[in-house]
Amino acid sequence: MSPRPRADAPVPADSTPSAHSGSAPAAVPGPAAVPVRRGRPRLSPGRIVAWGVMAAIVLITLLPFYWIARTALSSNTALTTDPANPLPVDFGWGGFERVFGLQSTEEALAQGGAGGSLNFWRYLLNSTFVAALMTVCQLLFSAMAAYAFARLRWRGRNQVFGLFLAGLMVPALFTLLPNFVLIKQLGLVDTLLGIALPTMFMTPFAVFFLRQFFMNLPRELEEAALLDGAGKIRIFFRLALPMASAPMATLGVLTYITAWNDYFWPLMVSYSDSSRVLTVALSVFRSQTPQTGTDWSGLMAATLVAALPTLVLFGVFARRIVNSIGFSGLK
Repeated sequence: MSPRPRADAPVPADSTPSAHSGSAPAAVPGPAAVPVRRGRPRLSPGRIVAWGVMAAIVLITLLPFYWIARTALSSNTALTTDPANPLPVDFGWGGFERVFGLQSTEEALAQGGAGGSLNFWRYLLNSTFVAALMTVCQLLFSAMAAYAFARLRWRGRNQVFGLFLAGLMVPALFTLLPNFVLIKQLGLVDTLLGIALPTMFMTPFAVFFLRQFFMNLPRELEEAALLDGAGKIRIFFRLALPMASAPMATLGVLTYITAWNDYFWPLMVSYSDSSRVLTVALSVFRSQTPQTGTDWSGLMAATLVAALPTLVLFGVFARRIVNSIGFSGLK
């Protein structure tokens, strides 16, 4: 019987497992892994072309706004002498002063403007009221209709929703005359309510947009609320509506911008300053042409002031709008 080797005995060199033996070699500890730092991506020709195309698109998009600002900060008499100058010609604030009614008739005529005044603050208040009324009412009623199509079960729901979506294929031009006849029969011509009424309650796009979000809500939350004794109306106002705050905000911004920029329908309905919105007021300001020609400086100043609220609103909520549209399109 051979003696057992001690635990502290040295291991012979030839006793280590070789590559030809059946056992795996012992793992040899190596150096610690060094985190790889990612550098900046290399500028390939395709990347340079892509950035160049994007820069060109941005410049083309911003060029009209710059030209509006350049014309608004110029004087009408200098614009006729040097119309191709990319910088403001004879820099001044006369166009904005005429828009806000800060110039007298003599000063306006001396700078090539019209003698008539523009009741800018009245038109701004009308536009704000109409856009806010349409936004609030459309959000509420569209959310109620969207929740009914997404969560309530009733016979013919999908067929009615398909018929409702068919309204997206009807051009808005075809509905102008029937809406005008209806507003006239209701006695709402030349009123702010008559401007807001046709699209005040809901639109097919708003219902479709919110329905996509309500369909993604987990049903377990509603079932738990039903077990607690909540009804459908309470679930909608206390559970579904607060959870839909992000798409509601996005839809509100889009609705407000659309209502603010609407021109043709307010032009058909409003005839006086009491109901005239800002977009229609621009055409009235354009029609006040003096003998020297169109008041381009004042017209561009009024256009810039009218477009500024919507530009700021969209700039603030641009990221939320894109994210909500992308999320509502997923199922």
